[in-house]
Amino acid sequence: MIEKRRSTRETEIYVALNLYGKGESSIETGVGFFDHMLEAFARHALIDLEVECKGDLHVDAHHSVEDVGIVLGQVLGEAIYPVRNLERFGDAVAVMDEAAVECALDLSNRAFLVYELPVTGKVGEFDTELVEEFFKALAFNMPLTLHVVAQRGRNRHHLIEAAFKAFAVAFRRATAVNECSGVPSTKGVL
Repeated sequence: MIEKRRSTRETEIYVALNLYGKGESSIETGVGFFDHMLEAFARHALIDLEVECKGDLHVDAHHSVEDVGIVLGQVLGEAIYPVRNLERFGDAVAVMDEAAVECALDLSNRAFLVYELPVTGKVGEFDTELVEEFFKALAFNMPLTLHVVAQRGRNRHHLIEAAFKAFAVAFRRATAVNECSGVPSTKGVL
């Protein structure tokens, strides 16, 4: 179990995870839809995940969502790097009714994000622009190369949930143990 705390004037965050778990989670950020997405990530990545966030929700959810992405990225990076005996690359397409979202990633130890999810407005009280902020914070603080691209879809909830599930499955595939891979790079280091 890897744990990390982060305290700022905007948020108090605690994250704990077991990279090779059963998909169990305890998520409390004060942002219901975001909690649902993190639970979906843990479940489909088969990561045991605990997240507690007390944020300045009287302002909005931006700081909470972004800062959880920062801390989760740091904890995932600590669990994985230096990469050794892992697949390294992962991809998945997750569908939810009419929506299909593809995620491809590289445990490259280099930060990059391609984000093409056509969502605007809100899902309940959740600002959909925060999805990109979360993935950006996670990718740049882990770091990893991450592509999240919608293939089709109209419903905001479906597109976002498919994105989190595709990320989870791609991540699970990239972190699959491969004893033959050693350091999976022609450079010899990641």
